[in-house]
Amino acid sequence: MTPTLELGLDTFGDVMAGADGRPLSQAQSIRNVVEQAVLADRVGVDYIGVGEHHREDFAISAPEVVLAAIAARTTRIRLGSAVTVLSSDDPVRVFERFSTLHAIANGRAEVMVGRGSFIESFPLFGYDLNDYAILFEEKLELFVKLLREERVTWRGTTRAPLHEQRVYPRIDGEPLVAWVGVGGTPESVVRAAHHGLPMMLAIIGGDPARFRPFADLYRRALAELGKPPLPIGLHSPGYVAETDEQAREEFFPDYKQMHERIGAERGWRGGMTREHFDRETEHGSLYVGSPETVARRIAATARLLGISRFNLKYSAGLLAHEKLMRSIELYGTRVIPLVRELLAER
Repeated sequence: MTPTLELGLDTFGDVMAGADGRPLSQAQSIRNVVEQAVLADRVGVDYIGVGEHHREDFAISAPEVVLAAIAARTTRIRLGSAVTVLSSDDPVRVFERFSTLHAIANGRAEVMVGRGSFIESFPLFGYDLNDYAILFEEKLELFVKLLREERVTWRGTTRAPLHEQRVYPRIDGEPLVAWVGVGGTPESVVRAAHHGLPMMLAIIGGDPARFRPFADLYRRALAELGKPPLPIGLHSPGYVAETDEQAREEFFPDYKQMHERIGAERGWRGGMTREHFDRETEHGSLYVGSPETVARRIAATARLLGISRFNLKYSAGLLAHEKLMRSIELYGTRVIPLVRELLAER
């Protein structure tokens, strides 16, 4: 049975294009993200997540600061990161920042921790990439203690130990929900289950059915560890316009440019062809199209994986603010009601 589905949005704060087609400043792009989140709150979106990056093409390096600005102008939407790069941060400071946001937002804050999909934060903050695995494992262990224990005692190799330490501000009222972002390795799935944290699968390509084994592994690991069922979420890119043709024509150029820029950094072979793009929108993990098309594909994926939340990563490279605003409006007013209608039929 498909659980009640929350429908959210994610953005990395991609630097957008202005009316002249030239990139806006990072500052203006951040202000635009705040306006996008305010609109998302107004049209009924359940969650807005903002990613942490430290590079020229993504404007947001301090998600909780942007989220605090959003919290001050919204009333119902839940607010979180997508993701907070815990490996190159300090778990105590992460807890303090998000517990502060939780207070400002009257209990609407969440945090999603992960390794991140880029590595620029490691040299920036003085971490050795050779410690990539141990940094995340130890810091996640400490962060979970901070979430659950009033006085924390911890010792590891990646930061100073703590003994009976209290960390402030404490969470008042609703607990601070913490997710683990998982890119799709069995080890990451089992780690999330081991710590008893909800899991967010980040899928950027391929048939969603390929990720069914990870959802099944997570549920099985929770059961074997004697832990209760926990939410599974899914993060995938997409874009909504009035028609399928309009959505593809508007989204493809900027998505292709972003994909090829990142691909060149990582040594991917070949570029993003229109044939590959169309195949991903029809059968893969690009949720691009009219409200009806996107809603049908989200509902089908929700049934397949049994997820509790779907986050549409709606920004893509230089895609303009005005287009993103229209996409958010369609997502909230037409896609979300239709997804819930389709799921109710089953």
